[in-house]
Amino acid sequence: MTSEPAAAARTLVVGESLIDVVLGPEGPAEHVGGSPANVAMGLAQLGHPVDFLTHLGADARGRRIADQLLQTGVRLAHGRTAARTSTATARLDAEGVATYDFDLAWDLPAAVDLTGTGHLHTGSVAATLEPGASHVLETLQAARATATLSYDPNLRPSIMGAPHDVRSRVEELIGWSDVVKASDEDVTWLYDGAPVEQVAHLWGRLGPSVVVITRGPAGALLHLPATGGQDLVPAAAAQVVDTVGAGDSFMAGLLSGLLDAGYLGDPGARDRLRRARAEDIRPAVDRAGACAHWTIERAGAAAPTRSDLAS
Repeated sequence: MTSEPAAAARTLVVGESLIDVVLGPEGPAEHVGGSPANVAMGLAQLGHPVDFLTHLGADARGRRIADQLLQTGVRLAHGRTAARTSTATARLDAEGVATYDFDLAWDLPAAVDLTGTGHLHTGSVAATLEPGASHVLETLQAARATATLSYDPNLRPSIMGAPHDVRSRVEELIGWSDVVKASDEDVTWLYDGAPVEQVAHLWGRLGPSVVVITRGPAGALLHLPATGGQDLVPAAAAQVVDTVGAGDSFMAGLLSGLLDAGYLGDPGARDRLRRARAEDIRPAVDRAGACAHWTIERAGAAAPTRSDLAS
């Protein structure tokens, strides 16, 4: 799936931006990150018009983030200025898998301009960390009348607390969303080891039309609640450098494929998405997997272009 993007309304991504401080075998390295920021840049790399509403510091790290966002084609929306730029320290194990420690603050304007927004994406810490999380929920609720919505919980126990502290908010956000993507690690932590198939069906009853749960090298589970469609999508073997940003790259690829197919971008697209079958959505999941595969073979949260995917 490497066709040119279809003409569409803009996507607004709402959430945190930060610096990933990656502690690898060769010493620390800094990369621009934050799950929503990575999704915004991933979509822009794939040719989609993207606005990004975030909480950015006015320091050198904040300027680096802003510069990289602009270089990838992301348009910064007006948000609150942070006292300092947030960081996430990623520690890599012998297989390149990252665990994170956060130094993060998050806030958002109470009123968000949604003019021209056809799709809105949010997730991660921004959707659960106050005071900004309440404004994120209000923004989703306001956008639903005119835009499609997507959500990636991207759960971070070190900053979000215990599962019972965030489960109701996660499920509330799922209920407002058209597309939900999570990892099997998210599901295991949030539901105390419940099978991912069971959780996918639970989430499907809350309201979304598409639920995707990624399972690392085992691929991804696709569940379509309205039609009962389900598919297990395998992952290609990869030479893993690190997993930083892989889930975000998957999310960007998934949204890209759904935008191109006309399943996101306006209320009419919401209706088409609800009627879609697994074979209709599978190309978007394939693109998502290809994006994640490209990312994990490179350091940091790098995101591919369409040309990268074609080659």
